[in-house]
Amino acid sequence: MALKLHTPQGAWRSNKALVAAQFNGIHIEVPENFQMGVDNKTPAFLKMNPLGKIPVLETENGAIFESNAIARYVARMRADTGLYGATFFEAGQVEQWIDYTVSEVETPAAALVYPVFGWIPYDANVAQQATSDLKKAFAIINDHLLTHTYLVGNQVTLADIILACTLILPFRTVVGPEFRKPYGNLVRWLDTLVHLPEFVAVWGRVDFAKVAQSAVGAPAPAAKPKKEAAKKEEKPKAEPKPKAEKPKADDDMDEDDEPKAKRQANPLDSLPPSTMVLDEWKKVYSNTRDLYGEAMPKFWSMLDTNGYSLWFCDYNKAQGEGEVLFMTLNLVSGFLQRLDKLRKYAFGSMGVYGVEPNLEIEGCWLFRGQEIPFEMKDHPSFEYYNFRRVDLNNAADKKLVEDYWCSEEEVRGKKYRETKIYK
Repeated sequence: MALKLHTPQGAWRSNKALVAAQFNGIHIEVPENFQMGVDNKTPAFLKMNPLGKIPVLETENGAIFESNAIARYVARMRADTGLYGATFFEAGQVEQWIDYTVSEVETPAAALVYPVFGWIPYDANVAQQATSDLKKAFAIINDHLLTHTYLVGNQVTLADIILACTLILPFRTVVGPEFRKPYGNLVRWLDTLVHLPEFVAVWGRVDFAKVAQSAVGAPAPAAKPKKEAAKKEEKPKAEPKPKAEKPKADDDMDEDDEPKAKRQANPLDSLPPSTMVLDEWKKVYSNTRDLYGEAMPKFWSMLDTNGYSLWFCDYNKAQGEGEVLFMTLNLVSGFLQRLDKLRKYAFGSMGVYGVEPNLEIEGCWLFRGQEIPFEMKDHPSFEYYNFRRVDLNNAADKKLVEDYWCSEEEVRGKKYRETKIYK
């Protein structure tokens, strides 16, 4: 019986075992369309894990749950690869760093990352403590890596895999350049690992955050707004009070740091009014079964070419990407996950097409205005995508728009695998 990992695609905890499997040359089957709240509530799943939590590894001897337990099991399946160290002592060190990751890194990292995605409410006191705890944890690892290439011994072990998988999401979001600056050894170590083929096969391309993302509900950093406020108060000395009113700062607590610092409206809001109401199109698309026959004719009649533009896009794969379906879908999900600020101004599809190991990521976007919006260009992975404006005078281009948004068979001669709709 083949190993089967019951988990949604892209779950970071599950990736620990999948990376270990890559190093050990072990195939693990992963469902293409595992749905949380559905598949993990079935009698069959609950028999494997009564808690209904993921991941669960199904083996010929029974089921194993808890992500680190699964990763340990996979790592131990081959002793010759050294994922558990070369000696009994090194095996103990591997366990040491795994426990350190869980107790000292994972908890504060989650406290910072989860509010960014709205998974838990933002709490300033919790964020402050988590930042302090994470910096302490980073300092200890950084000092260790000053004289060590890897956490244990002279090669990658499960300790490296589990710590790296725990750090990737924080380094993609909340751990920005300033946060990373004091920990050069840690950054070097993580950058080395994420470029290894075994990591790329599971995680795809990993880019560290160029700007730290703000949690939903987090206020702007204190230093920058105060400097701006001070400057503004010095010039119009006749009216200092309105500029410094604290209630307004409280009202703005929902906003992200960047809009608060710039204090200016999105340029797209200043465009001339459009006859097309984007939300109306999104409702039509969501509520229409016959997309080709009903939704698209309505779209073409609604489209305001002066107020909106259409764009095709495709992804430039790195070596090792596009070989496994669920990993390729992870790239799509990760890309869309960081575009929440664009939602008011865009609709689009990003799909995976072709057959393994030559899968492609392609899609079609509708943007407010005549250019690619700043929110898209500011995406950390934007540089890896090619965008081409749709020629609405070209019947083939218009047909391709419909195919990207409607087809579940074939697009441009490539087999349809799955599409994520951004709306």
